[in-house]
Amino acid sequence: MAEYKGVAVYCELTAGKLVPISAEGLGIGKKLADDLGQELSAVLVGSDISNLAQETVTYGADKVYLVDDPLLKDYQTDSYVAVMQKVLNQITPRILILGQTDVGRDLAPRLAFRLETTVTMDCVELAIDSQSKRLLQTKPVYGGNAQAVFTSDTDPQMVTIRTKAMTPLEPDASRQGEIINIEAGVEASAIRTRIVDRVMEEVAGIKIEDAEVVVAGGRGIGSPEGFGQLEELAKLLKGAVGASRPPCDNGWVPDTVQIGLTGKIIAPEIYIAVAISGSSQHLSGCSGSKNIIAINKDAEANIFRQARFGAVGDWKKVLPAFTEKIKELLAA
Repeated sequence: MAEYKGVAVYCELTAGKLVPISAEGLGIGKKLADDLGQELSAVLVGSDISNLAQETVTYGADKVYLVDDPLLKDYQTDSYVAVMQKVLNQITPRILILGQTDVGRDLAPRLAFRLETTVTMDCVELAIDSQSKRLLQTKPVYGGNAQAVFTSDTDPQMVTIRTKAMTPLEPDASRQGEIINIEAGVEASAIRTRIVDRVMEEVAGIKIEDAEVVVAGGRGIGSPEGFGQLEELAKLLKGAVGASRPPCDNGWVPDTVQIGLTGKIIAPEIYIAVAISGSSQHLSGCSGSKNIIAINKDAEANIFRQARFGAVGDWKKVLPAFTEKIKELLAA
């Protein structure tokens, strides 16, 4: 019977670079590994990626398991599940962390089935139980209205983590780690799908996932023109514009800026919610924000329960005054 030991993080890549959630996974992974007194491993899968191994070490990895093969250039379910199963059967980690991304959502449950274990998706907090030494896995439930703590009786204990829910370590270029190469062992005939085209989305300015400040509008904005005022404030604060679902459904703004359970999950330093009532589905996407500022004419709107600061009033009056005050402060 395999001895499960240590913490492993699947480090996702995009365009030959580590995605931010990989560093976040290594950050919480290092804390968990230290609490267990065990090692942290990074798993890198792709093509021509050997240059990234040392980068994961700087973010906390003690060992890096590298699977570098031309057939793994693009994420494909068939090849990546098979490769990850092979790697994990070899290293047998006690805990495996993946990101709650498009790739993580696809890979994690399939991998858990192959490894005959469980997976808790979309975790916002992870910790080691002081008595059992099992992983405490906290995630939102009931549409984000509550949080529940789960544990798993099987190994590896698998989780995916929400974007920006964890804090990465400051990179330390002086750290040294062991890099272990593993053969992919994948045949081209085993890959049943292929990518025939790739369309890159052109985004002007800062993506809402990366922005430190997000100014978002809801149904109460009333029209596409109303979002122009939100854009003005967002530019002043060097932030991005987001929206709840109704403005996206009405075609006022692109679907790519939708925030919520069926949109994007964000956790900026400041989230300004303008004319957003605060449904549980929307709050699921922004509850990780450090500071929520709400502007709504309904004093009973649910958004005020989550907001640190709030203004009750017509956004058409409140927002221009707020924007002018920001201009004054920036000019001072």
